[in-house]
Amino acid sequence: LEAPIDTTQLLVAQDSAQQELTIHKERFIPNPNRSVWLALVIPGGGQIYNRKYWKLPIVYGAFMGCAYAITWNSGMYNDYKAAYQDITTDVELSTDPNRSYNAVLPKGYTINMMGGRNMYTNTLSNKTNLYRRYRDYSILATVIVYALSLIDAYVDAQLFDFDISTDLSMHVQPQIYHDIRNQRSAEVKLAITIK
Repeated sequence: LEAPIDTTQLLVAQDSAQQELTIHKERFIPNPNRSVWLALVIPGGGQIYNRKYWKLPIVYGAFMGCAYAITWNSGMYNDYKAAYQDITTDVELSTDPNRSYNAVLPKGYTINMMGGRNMYTNTLSNKTNLYRRYRDYSILATVIVYALSLIDAYVDAQLFDFDISTDLSMHVQPQIYHDIRNQRSAEVKLAITIK
């Protein structure tokens, strides 16, 4: 036969072990350098390390928006570039709707309705340049978003344990002294103290 187990002693032992774990648990303070390195390796990694999970939808949303803009503008640039190259190399214009310069025409329009071959060629050239510029701006925006996520991770880790007191007070007091060189004899001194 086994001896009966005293449950009160077990509860007291478990409670004291729990208190001991609670007492020795250290407060998390992120390392700014580690935060930046994680943000370099994984977009949003610095925000995860800093435990600012609410910023992840902002970071990933910005990256996804930039990726969409790059993809869409690159596709439009390639379409108009192919159409421009085809219309400049074809001696005789084709009415085949599968030709690239006919595929980018607005629905229901013909090349003659767009002002003829020369005018349409200029339009294709302008559209090619426009979408190339937009694609480049999208790439630049992606680099800026990446840099901002790195800066945010570093600043957030640096200011993680910054103490912001709710008791700010301002004291205004006159101070009288005689300044021989500037001929001043009184001034007002402002001091902000944080308690």
